[in-house]
Amino acid sequence: MDIDSLPMRKHHAKIYQEWFSLADSDGDGRITGNDAIAFFAMSNLSRADLKQVWAIADSKRRGYLGFKEFVSAMQLVALAQAGSEINQNTLSNADLDKLNPPLMEGLENLLCRNKASSVKNEPEPEPSVNIQTQKPTLQWFGSKSAKTLPLSSVTSIVDGLKRLYLEKLKPLEVTYRFNDFACPLLTNSDFDAKPMIMLLGQYSTGKTTFIKHLLKSSYPGAHIGPEPTTDRFVVIMSGPDERTVPGNTIAVQADMPFNGLTTFGSAFLSKFECSQMPNSLLEHLAFVDTPGVLSGEKQRTQRSYDFTGVTSWFASKCDLILLLFDPHKLDISDEFKRVIASLRGHDDKIRVVLNKADQVDTQQLMRVYGALMWSLGKVLNTPEVMRVYIGSFNDKPINEAAVGPLGKELFEKEQDDLLSDLKDIPKKACDRKINEFVKRARAAKIHAYVISHLKNEMPAMLGKAKAQQKLIDNLEDQFAKVQREYHLPAGDFPDVEHFKEVLSGYSIDKFEKLKPKMVQAVDDMLAHDIPQLLKTFRNPYER
Repeated sequence: MDIDSLPMRKHHAKIYQEWFSLADSDGDGRITGNDAIAFFAMSNLSRADLKQVWAIADSKRRGYLGFKEFVSAMQLVALAQAGSEINQNTLSNADLDKLNPPLMEGLENLLCRNKASSVKNEPEPEPSVNIQTQKPTLQWFGSKSAKTLPLSSVTSIVDGLKRLYLEKLKPLEVTYRFNDFACPLLTNSDFDAKPMIMLLGQYSTGKTTFIKHLLKSSYPGAHIGPEPTTDRFVVIMSGPDERTVPGNTIAVQADMPFNGLTTFGSAFLSKFECSQMPNSLLEHLAFVDTPGVLSGEKQRTQRSYDFTGVTSWFASKCDLILLLFDPHKLDISDEFKRVIASLRGHDDKIRVVLNKADQVDTQQLMRVYGALMWSLGKVLNTPEVMRVYIGSFNDKPINEAAVGPLGKELFEKEQDDLLSDLKDIPKKACDRKINEFVKRARAAKIHAYVISHLKNEMPAMLGKAKAQQKLIDNLEDQFAKVQREYHLPAGDFPDVEHFKEVLSGYSIDKFEKLKPKMVQAVDDMLAHDIPQLLKTFRNPYER
């Protein structure tokens, strides 16, 4: 962290660095909840105020504070001591350059003792304020599982999820080849990746212009026009300079979360690239710009890769999916239906945007909105009304002559709502990772039950080929048997047709039988490990 880039005086930055080193009991560059409870207590603020301070400083819910977040917390403490109300806007409304560090009772004595012990190279005597160096190892759960995740070795929620995946979930996935049927195995880069937003829609609905509008500049390789211009999947990410990286290169980089795309082959990778540029928004988010979904006569031209499969892969990685329409393209083509169907299971991520809405007048817009809701209702197969944002997301002023003053006010409110939704994504990224991890664990467990059940249905000696074909042909009935046997929810089972397609390439007889210990480990993880992980790294001032 460059301390000169933080909004404060230079000598204040040095003070905060000294305080941070003192509060960071483990010396790993992170202040955990236990460190914070001991250090922040010296401010003499109420528990309610300190709860707010932590919640704002740890807005991404990582369960710890880095140096930048620690400085923000100290500035909030100083403002609270001066009588300011602590909320999300407190820091943005304050003159931080003129703000002095907070008063921390007993801190000077602690710093003097720390310096004296460093000079003498002797162990530091017990200070009056006890800053815990290590939380004692706890008996995590009352589970009979052989292994539990040790608290002392985990530094954040994401770090805990990595460990749980390697120790408990990945062995199950590998044993029953879950990665071949569903998602590729996860890597560290999948856990560490920034939140992503994917834009889907027919050509010329304004996907690239929407990204340009948010970034306030065009990205390298962007093409905008009334005809189909974006002919590839483009991931827009933060980088030191403006450049584009070919798909084959980006897919094999260990620090990028795109390794799983290699399964779609060179035909897709030649239509995939990464666009990098320095941008303040891209430091927190990444965007996925997609080719326009085909409609009409163009659908007869087959793509050289599995377009629906690729969108499904990105949907599982993304934090938000924007479906863009414009008033003149409300029809949902066959390809668009398949794409929307591939988003099954990710309904909570989907937002619908009626873009370029100022191209029609208010009366027409009312009819267009109704037609769009009718079309979506037929495709999404849900009785609930999905939220549709109405606006014109480009750099041009809203066409007030068409929509009138009331329409302009409506557009501005809708755009503010959508932008507010997008701004919340980095704060919710940790929750999203937990959600996707739990969803994956449940799917992997059901997959293990299905595979082991099919294995048990195979004959011991003769007629294996005929038995396998019969099982594949009646796969839906086999799913129902597994559901009844293990009391599983029907909605968690995979798509039957896709499962049949993959299963036909394997010999069911070669699969493993059910290993109860592996399944039990995943059950323990879902029932005990993850809840305890969330409890450990929540706001330390919550009870």
